Amino acid sequence: EGRRREGIDIWKSKYSNLFYGCSERGRNFPSAIRERASNGYLLIAASGGLNQQRTGITDAVVVARILNATLVVPELDHRSYWKDDSDFVNIFDIDWFISYLANDVTIVKRVPDKVMRSMEKPPYTMRVPRKSPPEYYLDQVLPILLRRRVVQLTKFDYRLASNLDEELQKLRCRVNYHGLRFTKPIQEIGERLVTKMRKMAKHYIAVHLRFEPDMLAFSGCYFGGGEKERFELGEIRKRWATLPDLSPDGERERGKCPLTPHEVGLMLRALGFANNTYLYVASGEIYGGEETLRPLRELFPNFYTKEMLAVEDLKPFLPFSSRLAAIDYIVCDESDVFVTNNNGNMAKILAGRRRYAGHKRTIRPNAKKLSALFMARDQMDWDTFSKKVKASQRGFMGEPDEVRPGRGDFHEYPSCICERPFTDDENSKGEDQLSARIPVN
Repeated sequence: EGRRREGIDIWKSKYSNLFYGCSERGRNFPSAIRERASNGYLLIAASGGLNQQRTGITDAVVVARILNATLVVPELDHRSYWKDDSDFVNIFDIDWFISYLANDVTIVKRVPDKVMRSMEKPPYTMRVPRKSPPEYYLDQVLPILLRRRVVQLTKFDYRLASNLDEELQKLRCRVNYHGLRFTKPIQEIGERLVTKMRKMAKHYIAVHLRFEPDMLAFSGCYFGGGEKERFELGEIRKRWATLPDLSPDGERERGKCPLTPHEVGLMLRALGFANNTYLYVASGEIYGGEETLRPLRELFPNFYTKEMLAVEDLKPFLPFSSRLAAIDYIVCDESDVFVTNNNGNMAKILAGRRRYAGHKRTIRPNAKKLSALFMARDQMDWDTFSKKVKASQRGFMGEPDEVRPGRGDFHEYPSCICERPFTDDENSKGEDQLSARIPVN
């Protein structure tokens, strides 16, 4: 408990070097079933934006393994809100994906023509319930696969249970953190942006603002824009016919509203990040545009986006929202500190990846406590406000002991993390302090 009263290093967890991602195959994990001996072909239609699709692709490999099926490279969603016609091959290195996972699951680019011609009916299409356990796939999907030889699972996102046995969880990690590699053009421009940020500053923060109109409308929150805001966001909200009526004040008290860019800046300054800190801001269209961003820019003048860093190089990617999101993903992943502003798909995926990579600092606003502080900001001096923000953010700074293994969503809190051996007295001291509270794999 003494550590809870210590000052926190805002750039790096004191214990980050004690943990690392470990997803190697166990000795008793059988090799993949070859295509001819498999139970059939599994077609997957992923849905949503880039990171939502990433969860679907990751789970598709695991489901194919559960079914002893041959996986056909997943199809990406072209019809969702994002309206991006990119295919798998445009975003991910398809040959690497197939070869890296060859020992776990047999993956092919398409169902062989011979198989398609031999089928009396088109592929059987079905949608499984969300978070289905392996038993569901074995009981409900496998019999159809054996009978029809080809089965397609649609709208495939978060369709597999979060808790699986250890070897399947490690397979999930191999897919997400090793098997899914961006194409060379995306990787190269992402790395160029990281290099530019590193040349300007030793450290930089990446902030995923997620303050786009659709996000704000979906949240049901109010951000001080008067009747104009209520009308505009209300019109967008009509896209989702099943959304319940929400109380904006109630949602804010419950911590369900994203912070405004100004509030994000205040939180970071209160935590101790100086005015000369470099910010990389990952975001789409900001609601309110430059006027909304101005307070954040004033707090952090060294403010950059991919559009500012790569005007010409970015042009080929501009028509494709998923490829733009992939570029942001790379720069955020390489940052010293990553700040999320809502618990959406990108926030979860990157938070999990950064934990897997040794618990790189990831800050998630404790919106429930911070909202009250922002409301009372004018009633306290800066030192008091800063002290209260720091207290509110305990447990939301990406420390290894924030969530016990096995708790929470797997993509945000991967269980395939191991403890390093200790070689000196300082590390041993850290081991004693940490292991007293955290069971690790």
